[in-house]
Amino acid sequence: MTELGLRLAITLTQISVIVGIVIVTVLLLTLAERKVLGWMQDRMGPMEVGPYGSLQPFADAIKLFFKEDLMPAGANKFLFTAAPLLALIPAFIGFAVIPWGPDLTWEIAGIAVKPFVISDINIGILYILAFASLGAYGIILGGWASNNKYSLLGGLRSAAQIISYELNVGLSIVGILILSGSLSLVHITNAQEGWFWNWYAFKLWAPQLIALAVYVISTVAETNRVPFDLPEAESELVAGFFTEYSGLRFAFFYLAEYANMVLVSCVASALFLGGWNAPYPGTLLSLIGLPSLAWIENTMWFAFKAYSFLFLFFWLRATLPRLRYDQLMRFGWKVLLPIALANIVITSIIVFIQEQLK
Repeated sequence: MTELGLRLAITLTQISVIVGIVIVTVLLLTLAERKVLGWMQDRMGPMEVGPYGSLQPFADAIKLFFKEDLMPAGANKFLFTAAPLLALIPAFIGFAVIPWGPDLTWEIAGIAVKPFVISDINIGILYILAFASLGAYGIILGGWASNNKYSLLGGLRSAAQIISYELNVGLSIVGILILSGSLSLVHITNAQEGWFWNWYAFKLWAPQLIALAVYVISTVAETNRVPFDLPEAESELVAGFFTEYSGLRFAFFYLAEYANMVLVSCVASALFLGGWNAPYPGTLLSLIGLPSLAWIENTMWFAFKAYSFLFLFFWLRATLPRLRYDQLMRFGWKVLLPIALANIVITSIIVFIQEQLK
């Protein structure tokens, strides 16, 4: 096999592993969410399929796979079919620049490979923001192509909501970019090595904790989750933009929503909480004489941080009521936007003062 062919095979293997991990995580999240909601509401959750309902995600997947795939008579057939894919593909593309583990380089048949990141590009944050924006088109087109007034209203709501809160997501991470001087997620994560007070959420007297709060609230809105699930408000719009969807097309929208939740959780872990770095220098496995296995501990820390953010999504769904649409828009433009801008100004001033004192 030529060097090009081997490199292509390694890259495709990495992509397959990452996609597999994300899909399995989504399956587990559907069960975890229903169980967490059950425990918080003093009920059992799924219990019928498998031990304690553990096989419920697979039953749901099989049901959706064999469910009749209906299309409204007045729908635009091409856009109605393309919309779920347009929502799903950008969600998976973003994982290409996520550093799942330490910045190691392994040699495979003479080819240098970074096993825990598919592509370490110097504009990683812009890459994620750009492709995440494309997912909104899938929701908008799905609502319009369905030829249903409830779906159209859901799509229009989603367009306005994503435009409003995506701005706040971008502004909330500008402070991190000022501190790190880089757009590469790998570089940003490496810069947070050491004790947990080196994590950007706790640096500079912790103004980035405010940025983290803005980021979390904005990403909850951008992923259309409670209490910002106005585009699919059941009490108002039946199911919003995917009212007319069923079978695999519905499954793609469902998968895209959870994949986006995983993506924004991974980005928050890498930007604000040190990514794969432990809250102490080095790793415990290195201390006990197993440095070659330290990457296992690092990846576990990354997973723990990402799953903590995902648990927050479930917690918010179990405890908060849905906002009115005017409240949602007012909160985004009149509260979060000024806070995000103020954080940029404060961070810039502090960094400037520090540079002058050196």
